[in-house]
Amino acid sequence: MKKRYPVLLALSLAITLLSACSTGQGAKSAAGDDGKGASGKVTIEFWAAPNPTQQAFWQEMAKAYEAENGNVKINVSAIKESPSSEASIQAAIAGGSAPTISENINRGFAAQLANSKALVPLETLPGYDEVLSSRHMKDTIEPWKFADGHQYVLPIYSNAMLFGWRSDILQELGYAEPPKTYSEVLELTGKLKAKYPDKYLWAKADLADPTAWKRWFDFFMLYNAASGGNKFVEGSSFIGDEKAGVATLQFLDDLRQAKGLLAQNVTDPFETGVSVFTDLGPWTFTNWAEKFPEMKYGENFTLSMPPVPDGLDPGASKTFADTKGLVIYASASKEQQEAAMNFIKWVYSSPENDAKWFEQTKLPPARDDLSTNESFKAILDASPELKPYAENVPNAVPPMDNPKFNELQTFIGQEALNKVVRGEIDPQTGWSNLKKAIEGELQ
Repeated sequence: MKKRYPVLLALSLAITLLSACSTGQGAKSAAGDDGKGASGKVTIEFWAAPNPTQQAFWQEMAKAYEAENGNVKINVSAIKESPSSEASIQAAIAGGSAPTISENINRGFAAQLANSKALVPLETLPGYDEVLSSRHMKDTIEPWKFADGHQYVLPIYSNAMLFGWRSDILQELGYAEPPKTYSEVLELTGKLKAKYPDKYLWAKADLADPTAWKRWFDFFMLYNAASGGNKFVEGSSFIGDEKAGVATLQFLDDLRQAKGLLAQNVTDPFETGVSVFTDLGPWTFTNWAEKFPEMKYGENFTLSMPPVPDGLDPGASKTFADTKGLVIYASASKEQQEAAMNFIKWVYSSPENDAKWFEQTKLPPARDDLSTNESFKAILDASPELKPYAENVPNAVPPMDNPKFNELQTFIGQEALNKVVRGEIDPQTGWSNLKKAIEGELQ
């Protein structure tokens, strides 16, 4: 979700982290070298996201698992957020007190930990393939594969980011459904400005802000659709699709020239109708229920995947996945690692557990069958605005697997998107500049 991610670990701490990992310290230091406590049980330390609903879910799962597996003890606690959950995990690894498992891990942070040999490649543990099979997540997990061929993170939830449209205003302009291609969006923008000069297609101050995480909710949504899900950066290599990248920036430049963009702070522009188009995550609707109860799916707003360049199939559109998962730490003993994977396999052996997660957290489980499995039907029927998110879980691309993701994504804004939106440079120059900056950082 939209959170500010900290600048990654300083060199001195990275060196300490490497040292801690190489000594094999961590969860097993508290429970003995084999991970067993005084009771003879294998003890697993599970760090849940600092979110009460997620912590409650894992505590419930741990108790149920322990009731069936008397030789395992699972201690669930929340990751400390001071100064950040990432920093708390880094400090624990450096200090030899890492947990066995933690959730709340994005792909970029996982790349940093994997580079330091702090994580176990999950596919090396018995039971991993059974998790993928029983949870029906073959397509969803494919783009999570790291550049070295390993899978270090098991995605728990995936918010396939969608665009919201003010369908009531579109209907006034003669549209029964949202436009799907760039030229169609530009045509709509022209009609909008002709009828409502003070309205905009997209009012979003973040378009002029270089903060790294903000690119997940504008550039990468559009770029993933234009490129068919190109990974942009893979490992230490820039593999960006120039045609798609320039097209993305050109689309924004065309909207700017059509006076369809407002890159300034406006209070609730979509909800008030100042903007007819915006990026939306499923967490939005809980807030709307309290603050904007008049916002009704199918009445005055609808949802769509990102528009695509002319000539591409809108039905094959991709988007950004706001997603996090769980990892198992290399400092845990072999017994702890295998017990941890067995716990994960148990949790995901039943879709009913994912249904509990979905109902309690409102975060869509990372499953290919989320929109078709009967276990989730009641939830989706009760909240139809969640159905498009469920349908597009397999079409959402997770963040890049590079430990410098913060710096690299800052370049996208600084060197290209922000300047294009302000009309300071042309799209081709913007792409060339961001490519040069990113390749320089990756060297």
